Amino acid sequence: MELSKEEALKELYRRVSGRKFFRYEPYKWQAQFLRETFDNQEMMLRAANRVGKTHTAAYLASVFATGLYPDWWEGRKYKHSTLGWAVSVTNESSRDIVQKELLGDQVGTGLIPADNIDKVTYRQAGVSNVVDMVRVKHVAGQSTIVFKTYQQGWQAFQGTQPDWIWLDEEPDDYRVYTECLTRVLTSRGIIFVTFTPLLGETDLVRHFDDGIKGTYLQTATWDDADHLSKEEKDRFIESYPLHERDARTKGVPMMGEGRVFPVDEKEISVPAFEIPTHFARICGIDFGIDHPAAAAFLAWDRDSDCIYIYDCYKQANETPVYHADAIRKRGDWIPVAWPHDGLNREKSGGKTLRDHYADSGVNMLGISARYDKDKGGAQPVEPIVMEMLERMKTGRLKVFGHLNEWFSEFRNLHRKDGKIRAVRDDIMKASMYGLMMRRYATPMYLPQQAQQRYTKSVMSMRT
Repeated sequence: MELSKEEALKELYRRVSGRKFFRYEPYKWQAQFLRETFDNQEMMLRAANRVGKTHTAAYLASVFATGLYPDWWEGRKYKHSTLGWAVSVTNESSRDIVQKELLGDQVGTGLIPADNIDKVTYRQAGVSNVVDMVRVKHVAGQSTIVFKTYQQGWQAFQGTQPDWIWLDEEPDDYRVYTECLTRVLTSRGIIFVTFTPLLGETDLVRHFDDGIKGTYLQTATWDDADHLSKEEKDRFIESYPLHERDARTKGVPMMGEGRVFPVDEKEISVPAFEIPTHFARICGIDFGIDHPAAAAFLAWDRDSDCIYIYDCYKQANETPVYHADAIRKRGDWIPVAWPHDGLNREKSGGKTLRDHYADSGVNMLGISARYDKDKGGAQPVEPIVMEMLERMKTGRLKVFGHLNEWFSEFRNLHRKDGKIRAVRDDIMKASMYGLMMRRYATPMYLPQQAQQRYTKSVMSMRT
């Protein structure tokens, strides 16, 4: 039957709008989150409001449902059609947020392409137009997405075995998460949670902060959202109550006994500037034996006793040669402080981690990081943490504002049972090693011959 002009325009709008799936271009942090689905079964995107966390998860759900993986995709792939759950807090939020992202205001104008939507069914929920289920054409068959809410209670999440589950916002009842986790453990599927942590340090927050193998936590703040203008940020932040601002703008929950560094970021963040040649510089590294390798670059203004962290580096699943190249490119003359585990030797060749970096041209110090009068080996962490905190509070430790990965670790470093949780703290550890060994920092203006003598004297020291 021939469509009327009005109907034809609506159909054109539906199809054109549905192409947003193919136009999706992730930010760097979004691409990282999608990539980590390859190795991890439990994913959390704990982020500020309006940064794009829901859109990211909706895209992931659309990829799994259609099997239309883009050329740049490095994440998990299903070769078969999938069963997925899209879970919201209420029927209203399901319709207005998750359903809208996936299907659009008009079915076919969301992230799932219009041509891939086979059938949509609705449920009686006391709220109009609430989708119950959608059938989606997959390249290998037909997928199903079931829409659920926390209002149904944790018992409603028993039984079937979905390939993927998306929880949008955090459930009040932790049993909802554990039931969903049981479902994907059975199916060897994946669960991903997107939320702004307004409930504080809950069981779910602690679960991901503990860094259990197979879990991945991604954070994102307003600084990661290029689509938000400064005017928008300033207007919204003034509208939020003070106690909610960190959660809503940075994705930072209240961390139980407290954050390790209870300092406002604005007090330590400074715009990047060209480092004067007379500032002494040092780099601290964390080797990343079973976690990402990291480096932090410090510049010390001895006149004011102020230390600036001006660059950082973090990378997983690479060799020492790869990390060494990244560190050396930032200044091969800069002395590099390293932890005592750099003296661990390979079982095969007997070569230490420290020697791997040194042989690759990194200016490694001759001794492992330690306090001024202490012996080598493992060092107590509290003294350097207290020094960092004291410097932050007195204005003698500043961080270049664009170092988002540094600030991400800074926000989430916290204590449990009085002890600092050593989880996702790679750059922070590197910063501590550099600060601990600042007595060996070198200014750039020293003549090359003097630099060589200085380095040689340090290298001649032994543990």
